Amino acid sequence: MSDEDREEKELDLTSPEVVTKYKSAAEILNKALQLVVSECKPKAKIVDLCEKGDAFMKEQTGKMYKNVKKKIERGVAFPTCISVNNTVCHFSPLSSDETVLEENDMVKIDMGCHIDGFIAVVAHTHVLQGGPVIGRAADVLAAANTAAEVALRLVRPGKKNSDVTEAIQKVAAAYDCKIVEGVLSHQMKQFVIDGNKVVLSLSNPDTRVDDTEFEENEVYSIDIVTSTGEGKPKLLDEKQTTIYKRAVDKSYNLKMKASRFIFSEISQKFPIMPFTARELEEKRARLGLVECVNHDLLQPYPVLHEKHGDLIAHIKFTVLLMPNGSDRITSHAIQELTPAKTIENEPEIKTWLAFPIKTKKKGGGKKKKGKKGEKEESSQAEPMEGEPNVAES
Repeated sequence: MSDEDREEKELDLTSPEVVTKYKSAAEILNKALQLVVSECKPKAKIVDLCEKGDAFMKEQTGKMYKNVKKKIERGVAFPTCISVNNTVCHFSPLSSDETVLEENDMVKIDMGCHIDGFIAVVAHTHVLQGGPVIGRAADVLAAANTAAEVALRLVRPGKKNSDVTEAIQKVAAAYDCKIVEGVLSHQMKQFVIDGNKVVLSLSNPDTRVDDTEFEENEVYSIDIVTSTGEGKPKLLDEKQTTIYKRAVDKSYNLKMKASRFIFSEISQKFPIMPFTARELEEKRARLGLVECVNHDLLQPYPVLHEKHGDLIAHIKFTVLLMPNGSDRITSHAIQELTPAKTIENEPEIKTWLAFPIKTKKKGGGKKKKGKKGEKEESSQAEPMEGEPNVAES
């Protein structure tokens, strides 16, 4: 197929090969997440955990499609981030950083990888403690997890992005938590991590997106961030920002030699996907990145914070809108939770959670829904029904 034909025929889930690449990336990512979760212990250095996650993704994707004629791009699609407690997102420090995890930290792990530009992303929240998670930590995590389960059932052909926005806000409110503003869920395409079709987490007058309907054969990254605070995070220190993405539609003649050097390195090594400044020559990077960002050649992913004492939970997953229903291909089991709040008196939320994820297949001789053994061959980790791992109070 020529490049022109390829551009004309956008590769999507109608191609079995594309589905395989998404699921292969997801399988690697789920294992990478499992590895990082297992290493999250008190006194573990955050930068070491980030580097382990990235190294695993590079190593495992590097084993795929080695013997094909045409070189296939593969590797990290979003660097491993580990954001703790009131830090919302994107904390992936430089090698010199000494920050460590502590007992009872609420740890948010966010990462992504790709094969041939077909991207799988995931975020998971883990509390560093034994036994069930209780109190406000349980509330905020149950809010994020239940909102993710509801979103999974509403991101389906025929539904609108505004349906999802409204629903996840209601779920957060039921747990007396807030959805964090400014978080977007994006459609993803080959080599596009942040497509034009988006779902707002929080509707407000300052942030508007076009109304759109979900369609069969689309892929989405569904991103849910909940807070025990106000849900209005702030940038406290620009120096904490280490993750950037090349803005491919921008150009500028950089003045500084260090900037030109760094931008050339970025263009060669990370032409499309987000990357971490750890991968660059550090001294030149500090100087050069500033000019690149100031002239919009790079899009920064800032490290945001809520107030000290607030707790943030983050769940993100990749979903394929297949003809037979939604296929969540990235996830990790949540710890047992004993939240103070409950959705028992929330009939609308319970109705959403009762929606099937898969559609019934037509024709006779099929197993009935709910019979033991009926499983779709999809992800390593299945989405859990209802309110997963929430202990009865």
